[in-house]
Amino acid sequence: MILAEKIMSLRKRAGWSQEELASQLGVSRQSISKWESALSIPDIAKITQLSELFGVTTDYLLKDEIEDLPVPVPQTESGYMPVFPEDEPKKRQVSIEEANDYLELTEQVAPKTALGVMLCIWSPIVLIMLGGLSDMKNAVISENAAAAIGVAVLLIMIAAAVAIFIIRSSKLNRFDYLEKEEIELLYGVEAAVRRKKESFENAYRVTVATGVGIILAGVAQLVAIGALTEGGPEIIPIISLCVMLFMIGCAVYLFVKNGMINESCNKLLQLEDYTPENKAVGRRIGWVPGAYWSLATAIYLGISFITDAWDRSWIVWPVAGVLYAAIYGVFHASARNRIQNR
Repeated sequence: MILAEKIMSLRKRAGWSQEELASQLGVSRQSISKWESALSIPDIAKITQLSELFGVTTDYLLKDEIEDLPVPVPQTESGYMPVFPEDEPKKRQVSIEEANDYLELTEQVAPKTALGVMLCIWSPIVLIMLGGLSDMKNAVISENAAAAIGVAVLLIMIAAAVAIFIIRSSKLNRFDYLEKEEIELLYGVEAAVRRKKESFENAYRVTVATGVGIILAGVAQLVAIGALTEGGPEIIPIISLCVMLFMIGCAVYLFVKNGMINESCNKLLQLEDYTPENKAVGRRIGWVPGAYWSLATAIYLGISFITDAWDRSWIVWPVAGVLYAAIYGVFHASARNRIQNR
């Protein structure tokens, strides 16, 4: 049982309202509400007051593993003083307020970031569709007009996505240390974050399963329509391809949006990719993503302008995505080995 739960339990046991407890401690009712919701924690002086008021030790209030309410211990003249480490902290400390700010900001930014990624995946759809229409007999649009409109829409959507990424990055910049530095969670933070992660896990699993189902359905309809319309109008497979890209974009939106929220908990708890060892590796190879995707963008634009095959050059992106996983894995393993062999 964490401090927030103990304060609420002791208050109710005493038969007091939040207003009555606030009055005795000389704080606002909102402060009591935040303490009991684990949105903030009382300072040392208030913890001492609480221990004296309820007749319990500060150890009972501060140590999560102590569940049973102890028999009141006689007070000394100085009251019950909590025990805190005397050594200076060597890790960056994260308070409950800072953790909540980060989690709330991530929940606000995640849908917008996911939208940016979805726009990147959707960006070639208009170009592909118009390209297919321009190749039809009695086409209502010329090949040049189709290419011009399609490329314009593609660049606008990419530009919008880049703007979203820049804004998102600027908002979360102050929390970059969570990815790079080893941190220490202050009292109550770990329990609160773990509860949030546990409450979100079922929804996260459902989201991943739904996204995978959408992608499989998109690929299946493309294969089925390709087989059923073999020798038929070429526009039908093109429409099917556009539908698949649309469905993949929707699935990736779900992955990114919910993945960012799940990842925010992992960063605070230093799990999976954010263990101290993985952070050390990340500091060594932090340049890789930026360099890789800049190169991929240059290759995409170069191929597209040189060949003028905008309706086909989009294939660079899925290929780059697959290669990125392999290349990053090689750099990651190499950096890990160097750190371990030091």
